[in-house]
Amino acid sequence: MKKVTTTTRLKSDYHFESENSSGNKVEMDMLPYDQKNHLSPTELLLSSLAGCASVDLVQMLKKRKRTILGLDVHTEGIRRETDPKGFIEIKLIFRLTSPDTPIEELEKYGTLAATKYCSVSSTLNCPITHEFQILPS
Repeated sequence: MKKVTTTTRLKSDYHFESENSSGNKVEMDMLPYDQKNHLSPTELLLSSLAGCASVDLVQMLKKRKRTILGLDVHTEGIRRETDPKGFIEIKLIFRLTSPDTPIEELEKYGTLAATKYCSVSSTLNCPITHEFQILPS
């Protein structure tokens, strides 16, 4: 098993920064829509799912010697109205620009990428062990 770590730091009341062990950083905020400067944690989850599935899709198509000129993934999530407001539905809409990939192939490999090979999708579909620890500073 491979351990993956990040550290998330408070920057202000609704603004945080996460950093991985390589020093790469991403900022997020939970500000009202008209004040947002960064993605929210739930938007990052949708982006992570789209990115993960996209990598797998591109690799499957490249193995089949398909030409990929562009790929956009529009991700829509429906959240519960009550707390906790987790996602109850997520939809990925792939828009592939390729002169030699039939739609049937895109549907087949897009489905495999999003449901079978993507580790983010796999994580969303299984029970996860959570451990919480509070340490004094």
